[in-house]
Amino acid sequence: MDASDLGRMLVILGIVVVVFGVLLVVGLPLGRLPGDITLRGDGWTFYVPIATSIVLSVGLTLVFALAAALGRH
Repeated sequence: MDASDLGRMLVILGIVVVVFGVLLVVGLPLGRLPGDITLRGDGWTFYVPIATSIVLSVGLTLVFALAAALGRH
């Protein structure tokens, strides 16, 4: 990997971070998706973000696959 490949990957990573930041600002409902489990009791809350974890996993898999495909060219 030479410097131009590293630079290209850093630009892609930066774009992904910016897009994710914009989605959070406009109200992406991460942490409140149907499928996330929240249990509340007297003075305690237990939260399991199952759907959020799946969405993030699929998204990051696509991003890294795209970065790997662009890195091979």
